[in-house]
Amino acid sequence: MSTADDKNRAVAAAILPLVGGARNIESVAHCMTRLRLGLRDRSLVQDGALRALPAVLGVVEDDTYQIVLGPGTVARVSPEFEALVAEGRGHSAEDLAAAGARIRESRKAANATPLKQLLRRIANIFVPLIPALIGCGIIAGLNGLLINLHWLPSVTPALAAIASGFMALIAVFVGFNTAKEFGGTPILGGAVAAIIVFPGVAKIDAFGQSLSPGQGGVLGALGAAVLAVYVEKWCRRWVPESLDVLVTPTLTVLISGLVTVFGLMYVAGEVSEAIGEAATWLLGHAGAFAGFVLGGLFLPLVMLGLHQALIPIHTTLIEQQGYTVLLPILAMAGAGQVGAAAAVYVRLSRNGSIRRTVRSALPAGLLGVGEPLIYGVSLPLGRPFVTACVGGAFGGGFVGLFNMLGVQVGSTAIGPSGWALFPLLQGNRGLAETIAVYAGGLLVGYATGFAATYFFGFGRALLTEWNVGPVTPSNARRSRPRSDEDDSHVPTPA
Repeated sequence: MSTADDKNRAVAAAILPLVGGARNIESVAHCMTRLRLGLRDRSLVQDGALRALPAVLGVVEDDTYQIVLGPGTVARVSPEFEALVAEGRGHSAEDLAAAGARIRESRKAANATPLKQLLRRIANIFVPLIPALIGCGIIAGLNGLLINLHWLPSVTPALAAIASGFMALIAVFVGFNTAKEFGGTPILGGAVAAIIVFPGVAKIDAFGQSLSPGQGGVLGALGAAVLAVYVEKWCRRWVPESLDVLVTPTLTVLISGLVTVFGLMYVAGEVSEAIGEAATWLLGHAGAFAGFVLGGLFLPLVMLGLHQALIPIHTTLIEQQGYTVLLPILAMAGAGQVGAAAAVYVRLSRNGSIRRTVRSALPAGLLGVGEPLIYGVSLPLGRPFVTACVGGAFGGGFVGLFNMLGVQVGSTAIGPSGWALFPLLQGNRGLAETIAVYAGGLLVGYATGFAATYFFGFGRALLTEWNVGPVTPSNARRSRPRSDEDDSHVPTPA
């Protein structure tokens, strides 16, 4: 860089802190003689110190704050000033958050496809059920612990009833929420779905075999309620208003109910059973590979909104086996994210703004709430998001490996992950062994996410751009050497 470029850079670096720094600049422009600045907060400008700079010929306030530098000079100082403003903005956690928000909005726009809108609707059906799943799951875990320890034998039957009551009727709640989500009458959706769990269905033969109460589970309830919505809407169009209150609900429940008991329950039951068998076979025969793939791809699935398709699968597995073996594996994606964020904290040792963001978001990340770290740190940086996925892959592979070895690690509810999943853990072995495998997976995810990000998450350009503090005249001068002659002409402001 030439001496003249150094001089212009130094002038820009001297002006920037006196007008409130990069975060105070909304716009930069120049005319023949003046640097014109749009400011967020006029009170941050130090007029006296600014006028005292030798390069500044005067200051004019109009719709913009105008610094008179003279013809020729302003055209050379302006691009240097713009570069410093861009660097200063890029060095803050606020810009990472803004970049993350832009990514989130772009993903939201990209998710407006028929398939993803359908998945979002499915999520809207099941997400309201998560608090009850969590509460009942924790009670079930507590009850199992008391039974194993032979404590409070008179209380455990009551706890079993409390924990199991919701799951016994979950199909009704799914039917209610489904009808509500698809624009029907919620109670009619619940009424049709209730047929699935009614004990009297055992007297009905369909496809050459007797039905079982609960056959088809949440998938059957989902299909039955959707059918009820379409039947109801058809009735609203064709039934006279004078008869609507009597005919529409009757036909809705009758038609949908008959299709449910003589078709949907059997089909949904076969699908549900296939899901359970497929999950068991996959993790039993290719657990390490399956865990590696699932753990590594879960963060991108969340970004794309495709993770919502897994909610009915989790719920089906919980209905069948008492726990879902997929959630602990998918939770390893959060562990990789935590490890990656810790590496970002270490590598960007000079960037206090981003380090503060990491410190504030890490506790939530440890408890399984990963959005602050994803959209506030790793995703806007780019490569650390990929290395976070690597951490999740290795953590998922670790848990999947133990599934191959016969140690199933499951969760009795969906929703929490990270450390918050410990109270919901259940498996086919003792609780201590289940907890140990899950904790080991978390540690592998943390360690791999950290190592991958530390060694491969930052290229030289990324470190040069981000591992810096706020732009000031002093560090701007240190970063670009100048001659004694330059310093004599452009002194640092007092």
